[in-house]
Amino acid sequence: MDIIKEIARQLSLDNSRVAAVVKLLDDGATIPFISRYRKEATGGMDEVSILAVADNLNRLRELEKRKAAVIESIEKQGALTDELSRRIAETTDSVTLEDIYLPFKPRRRTRATVAIENGLESLARAIMKGSNPRSTAGKYINDKVADIDDALAGASDIIAAWLAEDERSRRLVRRMYQRDAIISSRVVKGKEDEGAKYSQYFDFAEPLRRCSSHRLLAMLRGQNEGFLRIGLSIDDDKALDRLCDSFIPSRVPDSYAGFIADAVEDGYKRLLAPSIENEVMAEARKNADKVAIDAFADNLGQLLMSPPLGRKNVLAVDPGFRTGCKVVCLDSQGNLLYNDVIYPTAPKNDTVGSSRKITRLVETYKIDAIALGNGTASRETEAFLKGIRYPRPVEVYVVSEDGASVYSASSIAREEFPDKDVTVRGAVSIGRRLIDPLAELVKIDPKSIGVGQYQHDVDQSALKSALDFTVMNCVNKVGVDVNTASPRLLSYVAGIGDSLAESIVRYRAENGDFTNRRQLLKVPRLGAKAFEQSAGFLRITSGDNPLDNSAVHPESYPVVERMARDMGVTVSALTGNPELAAKIDKSRYVTDKIGLPTLNDIVSELEKPGRDPRQTIAVLEFDESVRDISDLKIGMILNGIVNNITDFGVFVDIGVHQSGLVHVSQISDRCINSPRDAVKLHQHVRVKVIDVDLKRNRISLSMKDL
Repeated sequence: MDIIKEIARQLSLDNSRVAAVVKLLDDGATIPFISRYRKEATGGMDEVSILAVADNLNRLRELEKRKAAVIESIEKQGALTDELSRRIAETTDSVTLEDIYLPFKPRRRTRATVAIENGLESLARAIMKGSNPRSTAGKYINDKVADIDDALAGASDIIAAWLAEDERSRRLVRRMYQRDAIISSRVVKGKEDEGAKYSQYFDFAEPLRRCSSHRLLAMLRGQNEGFLRIGLSIDDDKALDRLCDSFIPSRVPDSYAGFIADAVEDGYKRLLAPSIENEVMAEARKNADKVAIDAFADNLGQLLMSPPLGRKNVLAVDPGFRTGCKVVCLDSQGNLLYNDVIYPTAPKNDTVGSSRKITRLVETYKIDAIALGNGTASRETEAFLKGIRYPRPVEVYVVSEDGASVYSASSIAREEFPDKDVTVRGAVSIGRRLIDPLAELVKIDPKSIGVGQYQHDVDQSALKSALDFTVMNCVNKVGVDVNTASPRLLSYVAGIGDSLAESIVRYRAENGDFTNRRQLLKVPRLGAKAFEQSAGFLRITSGDNPLDNSAVHPESYPVVERMARDMGVTVSALTGNPELAAKIDKSRYVTDKIGLPTLNDIVSELEKPGRDPRQTIAVLEFDESVRDISDLKIGMILNGIVNNITDFGVFVDIGVHQSGLVHVSQISDRCINSPRDAVKLHQHVRVKVIDVDLKRNRISLSMKDL
């Protein structure tokens, strides 16, 4: 199998593009680097397309290894033929390969292997060639085979095993399951009350191919928790008719075919159907996992790319009632300057003392904005903060607390603030999320951020891989200030990783801030390859070279210097000057190594070096009359912010400590395939209350006609 051609065929790409990506990957290039700095080689492929090539490359290489092992095993058995070798070599998927190998696969001891040991295999073959089963069976009675019935039972077991291993039969049944299988779930008797949250699946059935990811994962969770039983079924009679037509040789007389048909039925029900059912169910689970993982990764990407406030001094508040509100003051780099506790809410209601303290802190630390966590007492604290007359312009932003407690108890937080308790660390995290959500959220396990769907039920290895790729993609899109970034943030830069990130931070602490990118080569164990992969994504503000604060890669500095010389200006004068950049004739600088795609990127960076792809932050005003779910009335139209997106709808925070669900059918007046077609995470929306279930603490919302 030509792996390059096979990947190109599967992904509908040119062979040359796939070959270029594979070579770059094999040479140690990272996906962000290839996407950003090797556009000429790939034809401008984005990160997703390059990842698809990388995934298929790994899969097909593993398949080739498996093929080699299969051929070796069959060869040792003396059963390898030219035809078998050819079929194995041409196979492009693992299912077909395993079907081919199944008859040769070493088996555990079964009824069929016992019958073969008893010398009954030739009886089974004779019956399949049309011999009279009973008259032929008499020849096979021995000390291990008591009588004719015993011999026929053994022959039947062998034929049943042949059916279960027959490639054509497996393919036939597999297609029926894939096309026609019904998935059903039933409640475990006596578990009705305990498993009430799965009540919609107590007596449920639908075609498997129509079963959505979230429904399948919900049923599987219910089964794992002991409340449901799940099964797959097809029309067994139709399957048996087709198997008999396919498997029973035409030369077998009708009078003898009944014996084989009984063996086929036994092999189908006992061996083949359960095997294919498990296989198809595993594939359905894998597909459901992929949908859920893709949804989580998409949500995470949107969350990480949330608009930052930027380098501002921030006062952060982690709200609370009895224990008070934790307050911290941070400088524009997110460094902790001060922490305290105020009690503006019940039961103390110290609004006067709390107001004085906040006012003093705003003035003392030149606070530009206030970050307020959206947890318990958030609405009450928000009303208090907005009622204060500040000595300088201050905006109040409500920030998601999801995962802040996880961060505050983490080793990263303990290293950053060894002498502070978890409440202070949590407040710091809230404030830093406002300054730069990406830089702060990378410190938290993505599964704790609250933007997923059944994230604890899916394949954890696949989930981690997808989320790591998403984080890396976002970090490299934005770029990282090498002089302020945490080790965790640096570790996601292309070519860096955990070990080099720690080395960079240690070098920075011992030698002071980096003043140019080339100094990175002085970091222990950061060699030429790591520098090539990472340098374009690392930023140095106020350094020796203005290009070091841009996405222009150091390998392209000579072409920028030539552009500046040709225009009669310095690189500093050209960088950040849109008028001058617009006058550059890019065609003059095309070489065999640098083409127009790279030159377009260079000129774009010269126009606005280090541009942040994230949008500008905006303040959302919740309805002041609504602070609790009990305040909601059907028909109310409210402001909200999207805080999670799933396959079945979106969850919207409307300021009552309980997100409401906008079902997919209530998102848009036009037909949409997915909620992601209409909304984005953290989007500000208008919603209408269409139902409130106080008993179950559920809110149903609509975005239609708004």
